[in-house]
Amino acid sequence: MNILIANDDGVFAPGIQALANALRPLGRVVVVAPEAERSGFSSALTLDRPLRPIQIAPDMWAVNGTPADCVYLSMNGLFDFEFDLVVSGINSGANLGDDVLYSGTVGAALEGRLMKQPAIAVSLAGPNVRSYETPEGFAAAASWVHDFIAAGLPALPARHILNINIPDVAELQGAKITYQGRRRQSKPITSHVDPRGRQVYWIGLSGEAVADPKKGLTEIESDFFAVANGYVSITPIQMDATNYEILNNLHIQFSKKA
Repeated sequence: MNILIANDDGVFAPGIQALANALRPLGRVVVVAPEAERSGFSSALTLDRPLRPIQIAPDMWAVNGTPADCVYLSMNGLFDFEFDLVVSGINSGANLGDDVLYSGTVGAALEGRLMKQPAIAVSLAGPNVRSYETPEGFAAAASWVHDFIAAGLPALPARHILNINIPDVAELQGAKITYQGRRRQSKPITSHVDPRGRQVYWIGLSGEAVADPKKGLTEIESDFFAVANGYVSITPIQMDATNYEILNNLHIQFSKKA
């Protein structure tokens, strides 16, 4: 099996290195990742300048672009062979709820949505993850991903991926299939004046999770709930964002106005 690994934290990030080491027993692992951190780039592709993939080690490439660029290049001509699976991560920090709209980790996985097997986005959730204080957490998460893939990935409809969040805890409680939760409005931006007297702004932190039970899903919890209680969260995500529940009603309303 040929496995492509990408991320948004950069090619030298501890999460991607741990993931590559853990997955090598499953087949050929090729790492193609941004040369530096590209968090928050979602599914952005670079269209205004050329991309420059540089091989920095056997089966390891750095790209001066976005996470999605890395997967797009890899699947469309950078190599003379095809990949069987795309795995993005392991991200330094959770990608829960509304985060998937902005996440470069999820964006890279979505570029692999046409694989025969569902692409996977993997994130490590915990208070110390961003500071890289828990390298053993990445190793444990990577080991979990290895076992998950080795056991056989679940069948999904075309153009779907799996968004996986692994809590950085001493002992996992198991895994839960979850739905995408919801956050409150983001924290306000903060404004400062730089040393040259110019006004600058920092985007505010993400809002808190909201209890948002879904009708008909009485036995299924949100991704926030699973991670908060020590479970790995596994959420199927689809490319088609059409709201089919209201589609016909809107069609009827606009037909009457015509």
